[in-house]
Amino acid sequence: MDYKKPSEVVSVMVQSGIDKVQLSTTDLMIRGILAGAILGFGTTLAITASIQTGLPVIGAAIFPACFIIVVLMGFELVTGNFAILPTAFLAKKITLADTLKNWLLVFFANLLGGLLYAVLFWISLTQLGHDSGGPLAAAIVKIAETKTGAYAHFGSDGIITLFTKGILCNWMVTFGVVMAMTSTSTLGKIFAAWLPIFIFFAQGFEHAVVNMFIIPAGMMLGAKVSFGDWWFGNQLPVTFGNIAGGVIFTALALYITYSKKKSIQSKHIHQPVGTTSDVE
Repeated sequence: MDYKKPSEVVSVMVQSGIDKVQLSTTDLMIRGILAGAILGFGTTLAITASIQTGLPVIGAAIFPACFIIVVLMGFELVTGNFAILPTAFLAKKITLADTLKNWLLVFFANLLGGLLYAVLFWISLTQLGHDSGGPLAAAIVKIAETKTGAYAHFGSDGIITLFTKGILCNWMVTFGVVMAMTSTSTLGKIFAAWLPIFIFFAQGFEHAVVNMFIIPAGMMLGAKVSFGDWWFGNQLPVTFGNIAGGVIFTALALYITYSKKKSIQSKHIHQPVGTTSDVE
């Protein structure tokens, strides 16, 4: 059987965190750019499917394809790293400085990847601005405006809602990363990673890296969204929510209950008086 138990998975998470901080800046940037762009591919695929079928759940069902590519290829996704590196930090294998450096570099790389795909997608959809882009462009514009203006209407409550949706999103996204670690087979990893990502996308939770593509793409296509609307009305509160979701509900929760240290301690059974060890 290729199934790994949760306690084994936590050990893999710790080692993965160690491996990630040892990557060069060049590796982090290249892998991060690829991850950001590929999530953009998945987003446009999901929107296209939703328009063609009239069933958003179909789009949600196929969006995980892009996430699975990222996982299988070992690319760098900052939302996943919001859980992997804290696990290694909790195990005292890496420092807080290591963690923050990785997060910042990968966040920037994912942003570049999302923007790169947004530009290329805009060119392909509008023929370099000569076409409106049809229903797909209209859908992207609507999503970009909804992800900013719809929350701004509620003021601080809107920001809290974004933060909460960011938590709920990355609770599932990081579980997608972790679930992929429960299997050593390609098919096992694909199915295990698909489940949590489908759950998050189908419910419209907020993912920082997806928004690095969808909001600027909407702006390029004519959405009434300013730079400030994007960053202060969505990107930053969602990012902080994603951090909270990954750190608290995945890294901390799994480490506390499944860490190797706890597993080892539980094996030390008290021996009755009179055994060899007591005599010694």
